[in-house]
Amino acid sequence: MIRKLVKGVLVFLPFYLFTFLLFTSCSESSDEVDEFPDWQATNATKWNSIYAQATERIAAGDTSWKIIKSWNLEDSLHSDNTSYIVVHVIKAGTGSGSPLYTDYVRVNYKGTLLPSTSYPNGYEFDSSWHKSTSDSTAAPAQFLVSGLTDGFATAVQHMHIGDEWVIYVPWTLGYGATASGSIPAYSVLTFDLELVSYYRGGSTVPDFSAKGNNQWITE
Repeated sequence: MIRKLVKGVLVFLPFYLFTFLLFTSCSESSDEVDEFPDWQATNATKWNSIYAQATERIAAGDTSWKIIKSWNLEDSLHSDNTSYIVVHVIKAGTGSGSPLYTDYVRVNYKGTLLPSTSYPNGYEFDSSWHKSTSDSTAAPAQFLVSGLTDGFATAVQHMHIGDEWVIYVPWTLGYGATASGSIPAYSVLTFDLELVSYYRGGSTVPDFSAKGNNQWITE
């Protein structure tokens, strides 16, 4: 009896081993998570919610919220809500002018995605602050406005020096239906954004830190 049992175990051992390995393999596969499940639908739903909430706050007289149409669309034309950015003003600056599409800007910014599986606060895909050892010593990033995505370009063209905004950009004014680096397709983008200075467009942009330089507008 004992010999038969041992023989039976030996006979079926390869089967048991295969089953165990298969189960282990499936278990390991199940540990793999989809970072951005139903991403297009999730972002579309969230964008509609952001736009609706901003509309309600504006209607209630809250001046810290703005809805701004993309810079390249006529105000008189009817457009879907994905033709706008939503702005929450954190701090109003004191500057009197705003950058133009042909200008250069220096900004502090942080860009994040909507919350995803591993990032409950949203994945941070870029930041000027994190290019230094501390926020206080970080140098603002410099951009040509015409080289920015439509959503970002729209925002800076409405900002004054010292403005600190949180802007919400639909995928249509961001990277659209195409992934870009770590940014998936159909992503709503959120930016913490501060306008530091701007320079009227020209063939040569002066170094901001150059001695005696007064061509960058800082107020």
